[in-house]
Amino acid sequence: MLKSKTFLKKTRAGGVMKIVREHYLRDDIGCGAPGCAACGGAHEGPALEPQPQDPASSLCPQPHYLLPDTNVLLHQIVSAWRLGTWASVASSLRLPGSLETYVEQEQGENANDRNDRAIRVAAKWYNEHLKKMSADNHLQVIFITNDRKNKEKAVEEGIPAFTCEEYVKSLTANPELIDRLACLSEEVNEIESGKIIFSEHLPLSKLQQGIKSGTYLQGTFRASRENYLEATVWIHGDNEENKEIILQGLKHLNRAVHEDIVAVELLPKSQWVAPSSVVLQDEGQNEEDVEKEEERERMLKSVVSEKMLKPTGRLVGIIKRNWRPYCGMLSKSDIKESRRHLFTPADKRIPRIRIETRQASTLEGRRIIVAIDGWPRNSRYPNGHFVRNLGDVGEKETETEVLLLEHDVPHQPFSQAVLSFLPKMPWSITEKDMKNREDLRHLCICSVDPPGCTDIDDALHCRELENGNLEVGVHIADVSHFIRPGNALDQESARRGTTVYLCEKRIDMVPELLSSNLCSLKCDVDRLAFSCIWEMNHNAEILKTKFTKSVINSKASLTYAEAQLRIDSANMNDDITTSLRGLNKLAKILKKRRIEKGALTLSSPEVRFHMDSETHDPIDLQTKELRETNSMVEEFMLLANISVAKKIHEEFSEHALLRKHPAPPPSNYEILVKAARSRNLEIKTDTAKSLAESLDRAESPTFPYLNTLLRILATRCMMQAVYFCSGMDNDFHHYGLASPIYTHFTSPIRRYADVIVHRLLAVAVGADCTYPELTDKHKLADICKNLNFRHKMAQYAQRASVAFHTQLFFKSKGIVSEEAYILFVRKNAIVVLIPKYGLEGTVFFEEKDKPNPRLIYDDEIPSLKIEDTVFHVFDKVKVKIMLDSSNLQHQKIRMSLVEPQIPGISIPTDTSNTDLNGPEKKKIKLGK
Repeated sequence: MLKSKTFLKKTRAGGVMKIVREHYLRDDIGCGAPGCAACGGAHEGPALEPQPQDPASSLCPQPHYLLPDTNVLLHQIVSAWRLGTWASVASSLRLPGSLETYVEQEQGENANDRNDRAIRVAAKWYNEHLKKMSADNHLQVIFITNDRKNKEKAVEEGIPAFTCEEYVKSLTANPELIDRLACLSEEVNEIESGKIIFSEHLPLSKLQQGIKSGTYLQGTFRASRENYLEATVWIHGDNEENKEIILQGLKHLNRAVHEDIVAVELLPKSQWVAPSSVVLQDEGQNEEDVEKEEERERMLKSVVSEKMLKPTGRLVGIIKRNWRPYCGMLSKSDIKESRRHLFTPADKRIPRIRIETRQASTLEGRRIIVAIDGWPRNSRYPNGHFVRNLGDVGEKETETEVLLLEHDVPHQPFSQAVLSFLPKMPWSITEKDMKNREDLRHLCICSVDPPGCTDIDDALHCRELENGNLEVGVHIADVSHFIRPGNALDQESARRGTTVYLCEKRIDMVPELLSSNLCSLKCDVDRLAFSCIWEMNHNAEILKTKFTKSVINSKASLTYAEAQLRIDSANMNDDITTSLRGLNKLAKILKKRRIEKGALTLSSPEVRFHMDSETHDPIDLQTKELRETNSMVEEFMLLANISVAKKIHEEFSEHALLRKHPAPPPSNYEILVKAARSRNLEIKTDTAKSLAESLDRAESPTFPYLNTLLRILATRCMMQAVYFCSGMDNDFHHYGLASPIYTHFTSPIRRYADVIVHRLLAVAVGADCTYPELTDKHKLADICKNLNFRHKMAQYAQRASVAFHTQLFFKSKGIVSEEAYILFVRKNAIVVLIPKYGLEGTVFFEEKDKPNPRLIYDDEIPSLKIEDTVFHVFDKVKVKIMLDSSNLQHQKIRMSLVEPQIPGISIPTDTSNTDLNGPEKKKIKLGK
């Protein structure tokens, strides 16, 4: 024992408590070097390499271990060394709490200096200790620190010490590692110009005081995709008044990056602005040329009515950086032999990053990953360093990797630890599996899914009972039988949260053995299920509900089209077809009743690609066709989800995992109401029912597609549906479905939320036992938070995949002209939808190096007048679609106006059939 302290403490009850603190040092911690006789078998855990692989360092040619200080580890977390050289050192080197290496803080010495001294003592002890191993042992411990004073003291004490940069530069066999060094602090790395662009960030202590007093507001910084000079801050807490604050202009954005937690100061009302309607993208001007930015900022300011003004603020400090490695491309400097280049991220919400690299020629035209290190006050862009080369731009594998990384989709192969919890094959149902389970293999059950579906979650049946009523069953794969709480398989499924469907591949939430085999309700095999069975009358009114774990044997795996053919065929009257007809009839009644209650029928254009079987490139692009059978399956899934939600909330009022859809604030509907008014239609938005009825009435005999456009626009007004724990919220209502309570039960193969709901339901019906985390509302709330994030990212990844495959399609198709409808008008552009392809795009009317046309924008109508032609929302236009490859980083579908004809704006219809500025143009242009 080193020492003990005794002191007295007064308790709340007024008594006195004696507290004794004893400080012990260990003498049983080994050095970690294999074969060390002095330590014997004291070492546990990972060992150091017996002979470290020589990294060919010109500074230290002998074999050596590295001892990095804490700051080096934190700043250089993306490892520039091989794993054996230092990762093992970090975990295995002798702890400062051991007998020989412990140091006490001296009088007048601060904690930081004490820690520096402790590391030096450990390094010195190691060097002396390793010499004792054998006479011919030349092993050394090299101390790595970026702290100048600490290094000087180490050298004085005879410890070999180098900065991180010195050591990496000495690795002559791997010169590329220099590019991966993180930049040092912002002060050290300020660029030479010295001109201050941004104001200083306030220290955290002042920010916390200001937030407490109400001077500053804390929130999440959300950069704009359309305008790099504008962002919003979503304020944390229950303050409804200023929930969303606009920041406009470089200086007010003050070096924040998308998703940072920031502190903002609200500006006086006289300085409030309206959200800008200008589409502005960083066009890659000289990184120090701020005058152009100020000119562009003036473009954002326009005269607007007072009611359009929104709370506006300026950023005063960063509470928490949420930086991550970013995918993108190098924009090579025009200066020959320059090592300093700009990196342009794939995500337009992220600013460009200044990096130093000697591999610019190799990395040009490739997707790379870069990490941000800091953002000095006198730099237009943040500093960063190169991390990894992903591959050539435009290659399918590379682009898929980029979109998965950018949307934080976990996509690594399942680890052996996870796979070890899978059932051993061949698998069959045992007597133990049949416990608390009903045998329903005699029922005529079938599944109805999209073509090519292998992860079949759900199956249905319908039959007439002897009493004349109908029995309807929804049977869901019993995934929770295979995924037991807390094991590695469960933890990995919880982390992934959802299966992600891309155009060509599926990133499974659970291993394929479960998703496509043992849990998939394929036909003619016995499968474990969780069944929700109703007794209904012929008017689809529920008389009884039963939940049971079961064994089923599906009699048919049908596609939507095959099921529809059976229902419509006059010659087919077998059990499966009779069951489908019964289900379809009831589904129509259920849907009618749901819509009468105020459920919304919205629309969003979904596309399906037809792939070439050899090259896997898209050869056709069509909007998805929806049949009656799609609606039939949907109605029974909704009904099962609602029935299960009621049951689990009844049993676990505080711990039910539910799903809600908040009602949108009235301001969300402004664009829809104005667009309808421009067509002399009235849309009421006070309740979901009045909105649904307004949309049903909004028909135009001369313009049949108008109703679909209004529903697409209404979808854009909606809030995101979210998972939540019933004990942490009072509002359960699902706005879109007009249901007072809702959850997800029907897709446990592809959604982890459903696995939790299955577990809750199993406990509620006595089919399984509970476990502590299941009834901990704070743990459930954390699960919900992750699930909401994963679902949102999966949606974005799916959209990005569709966008990439659309580019591939038009690359091979060339330039085409199609009819389109205007969805939105902006100050300098129109956003159009092409029904044939379900494709959305922007037609710009201001182009670089071209005279600007006369534009008059009216936000009230809304409309955009270009020269003498006026465009309103829902106007029909003709556009030319082409692939714009002028910017390799953001290859995109570019649209130009063909009709109506506007001199100097519209493009003639006889443009050659090639993509615009194809890849043969080597120079990369950045911008629009």
